[in-house]
Amino acid sequence: MRKFTIDDLSRMIDHTNLKPHATRGDMKTLCEEAIQYHFKMVAINQVQTKYCAGVLDGTDIHVGAAIGFPLGQTSIKVKVVETIDAIENGADEIDYVINLTELKEKNYEYIKDEMAQIVTICRTHNVISKVIFENAYLTKEEIIKLGEIAKEVKPDFIKTSTGFAPIGATVEDVKLMKDTVGDVVKVKAAGGIRNADTFLEMIKNGAERIGCSAGIPIINEIKQRMEMAEKEFIEI
Repeated sequence: MRKFTIDDLSRMIDHTNLKPHATRGDMKTLCEEAIQYHFKMVAINQVQTKYCAGVLDGTDIHVGAAIGFPLGQTSIKVKVVETIDAIENGADEIDYVINLTELKEKNYEYIKDEMAQIVTICRTHNVISKVIFENAYLTKEEIIKLGEIAKEVKPDFIKTSTGFAPIGATVEDVKLMKDTVGDVVKVKAAGGIRNADTFLEMIKNGAERIGCSAGIPIINEIKQRMEMAEKEFIEI
């Protein structure tokens, strides 16, 4: 078991608003909440990158742009352009969705090439890269295969879900992903994580980053538990 302070846990959260109808006011609120709770990142649609980077300028909160989102059904060239544009506009992290069609067709060289191109761009610019699997549509064998490709390419994270599929993160998938990549690549759980118990269970099973829109109530609940137990840390 490991000990975590409340700030340790806050720094594992990607504070998320990926709604297509989000306003500038919503983005400002998201960024201000991330500063207040000291979350690691704001997870946003790519087009919001420049605005959020401006709001967060001078802080240690990252701007995370979603690429090929939420379907992943654009070409490698388009995803590359999106990635470069996001970085030029202030993104510190990139979360891109794989091409599910090519995976289902077992075109693993395409999947590897796509991953390698985006990861290389991120690495060159000292930007964190995350590969979204969208596990709701995958078999266990496909999840393992993607993990094996990721072990070779070495993005910073592999990620369970966009949050837009019928099913989000599951403990079983997080554990499978972690077992596949070991310590070579980190795992991010996202989608449907709405309470403290689920949040902690994801971390217990190997997730090192959590993407969610419920970060504030989750952290407040854990903080309350710690205060009631008169502890400055929680063991997971």
